[in-house]
Amino acid sequence: MRQSFLRRLAESVVILIGVALLIFIMLRVVPGNPIEIMMGEHANQSTVDRMTAELGLDKPIYVQFFRYITGALRGDFGTSYSLGKPVSSLMRSAFGNTLKLSVSAAVFAWVIGILCGVLSAVRAGGPADHIFMGFSLMGVSMPVFMTAMVLQFFFGYYLHWLPISGSGSWRNFILPAIALGWNSAGAISRLTRSTLLDVLQEDYIETARAKGLTETTVVLFHALRNTMLPVVTMMAIQFSGMLSGAVITETVFSINGIGRLSVLAISGRDIPLLQGTVLFSTAVVILGNLISDSLYSVLDPRIRREA
Repeated sequence: MRQSFLRRLAESVVILIGVALLIFIMLRVVPGNPIEIMMGEHANQSTVDRMTAELGLDKPIYVQFFRYITGALRGDFGTSYSLGKPVSSLMRSAFGNTLKLSVSAAVFAWVIGILCGVLSAVRAGGPADHIFMGFSLMGVSMPVFMTAMVLQFFFGYYLHWLPISGSGSWRNFILPAIALGWNSAGAISRLTRSTLLDVLQEDYIETARAKGLTETTVVLFHALRNTMLPVVTMMAIQFSGMLSGAVITETVFSINGIGRLSVLAISGRDIPLLQGTVLFSTAVVILGNLISDSLYSVLDPRIRREA
């Protein structure tokens, strides 16, 4: 198992370097000088040339990449063109809000998703099943920005219950967490329902029922444990996706997180900031996959033996 983990870790490092190289090349083959975009169309050419030389953008691309990757290994991702601050410092300050949003959305998605999935499976074919599956279908089908704007209008503008923007207190994260987590809740509930229905047909479940155990005991202490294997894997991947992909939610709710930094970097052709946020998002997704693989191995002894 340890060798399997180390092999996956080595593969992850190679993938991370490959992504860094790919985004580095793509940002530099795009037409236009980022210094001219940053300084405006009326910038003096001599000033543009001086800034280009100071930032090392006049060097060959392989020299620029070597400098970037060696700096990134030290935690130095350069200085933002548009904000004039170190990229690592900007990402550290923004990551706190992204983490709060992602944790809140994950808790909402996991609690609601598992609860709806279990109740739907236990009441399969009944009214509760149709209601909860309709709820999950809406979550899977509705775009995040549409969900976010509906929540803003109804709970923020119409009822005045919750703030619709900012990140000043915990109340600011309630609506964004629902908007970001609803899609994941729908996916978890549907997976939980389908997996639990299959597990409830197994012979050992019939044996547990024949022993006189209550249906609640059978479901919670016998069937749900095996049901959670694929669900836990999805949960780990979803959480890494929330950390790295909350761009729309943070933009709609004006939360200063990694997602908003990415949008700012794209609109201002801020190469160091965009490289840093993309590399961070890639690392988070890779880490989420490693954690999900490890959790699956821990929960299922068969996979440990195969590894």
